[in-house]
Formats: sequence, C-alpha cells, structure tokens
Amino acid sequence: MGSTFIVHGVTLGAEGIISEFTPLPRELPHRWSWKELAGHLLLKGLTAVVVLPFYCASLVETVQSEIVRDESASGLLDCVREGLARLLHLGAPHSRRLLPLSCLLLPAALHAILRYAMSTTVQQVALWFYQRGRKQRPEPSNPLDAYFPELVAAWAGALVADVALFPLETALHRLSLQGTRTIIDATDGVVATGAGASPLVLPVNTQYDGLSDCLHTIRRKEGGAGYYRGFGALVAQYTLHVLFISPHFSFETE
Repeated sequence: MGSTFIVHGVTLGAEGIISEFTPLPRELPHRWSWKELAGHLLLKGLTAVVVLPFYCASLVETVQSEIVRDESASGLLDCVREGLARLLHLGAPHSRRLLPLSCLLLPAALHAILRYAMSTTVQQVALWFYQRGRKQRPEPSNPLDAYFPELVAAWAGALVADVALFPLETALHRLSLQGTRTIIDATDGVVATGAGASPLVLPVNTQYDGLSDCLHTIRRKEGGAGYYRGFGALVAQYTLHVLFISPHFSFETE
C-alpha cells in the first residue's frame, strides 16, 4: 500500500512540475478550445511516462507473493529505489526477457489518456443528467448533499473507464512484469503437498515482444476471456465503493 501512495504522490508532483514549466494546462477552463484540450491530454500522457518506472516497481510489490517476499529487506522507499534502478539500468541484472521502458511508454501513455478522457466524459454526462432532473427542486442546504452527485458521477466515470480499458491494462501489467523475476500466486488452484495443500506460486515467464504481440498472444492462447483475468478484483473494488456511498444514497432518496 505504501508504494501505491508513493506512485500517486509522484504522479501529482510530476503533473504539477510539467504544467509549471510548459504551456500544458493542468486544468481545463469552463470554455476550452481544442488546443487546450490536446495540451491537457498531452500532460496526462507525459505524466504517465515520467511515473512509469515507479509504477512498474509498485506493480511488482503489489502482485508479488507473500511466500517469497523478504519482509526484513522491504522498506517504504523500495518503490523509488527499484524505479530508479530500472530507469538507470542499475542493481541486480534482470532476465533477458525484461522489456525496455521505451516499449512501455506508448501503452502507459495511451492507457492514462484514454482512462482520463473516458472517466471525465462519463462524469460530466452523469452530472448533466442529474442537474437537468434537479431544476425543479430546491438547492440542498447540506454541503454533503451538494457534493454527493459529484461523488456518484466520479464513481460511474471511473467504473466505465476501468471496465472498458481492462484489456489494455491487463496487457500493460503483463508487459511491465515480464522479465522482473516476479513470483505470483496461482489463484486458479492449489497444489497438494503431503497430507495437506499449500498455495501454488508461479514465476512470470511470458515472452511478449510488445503491446500488439501481447494482445494477439492473449487472444490466441487464452481467448477473449484472457483479457479479463482478474476482473473479479475490480468488481470487489467497486462493490466496496457502493457499500460506502449507498447509505447516503438511501438517506437522500428518503
């Protein structure tokens, strides 16, 4: 969890620094031009490129099996150290299957731009429909009630974007993990050992050459369902979101 917060902080910092030293707008005005929109989306893509090494390091920590993790050697800033090591080609050598960061720049930037564009569009459309239906009702006096529609709209936007881009995110994750000697849990089953059973762990042994090869290989070997492996975790995530916002929704409708 610590590396996830670090990546989020690096993302905010990188976006702020890039917007300060370039004409790329960090926020769009109420009436924006196509040039401002293109610059704003370019900023999102450049930020994803800058954060990519640390995102890859955080991803390894996120999916690495607890069985093989050395807790004594793990630290809060391991994500930063591993990200810099991958960027500068330092530290212990990885497998020859490790893809250079240049092969991951386009998938990372594409995913960041598409996710932001889709989530923002759905959010604005949801808010427009809500405001259109609330014209005849009095303005809420509680600040929480006024903010709640924005919260629900943001939730809907993130949900639509994550579901639609799940195949691209699956490919990006597989490319990022390839060659990093990551050991993951095989959640599809267990292996029997003696009288009992223990969780099965597997190394990441993919041989993808790039984004297009990864997508075609998944389609050929795993079928269309291969793009959505692990989709249950996303369902659990957004179900948890609903559990948090549904009590207020029920109170508001009453």
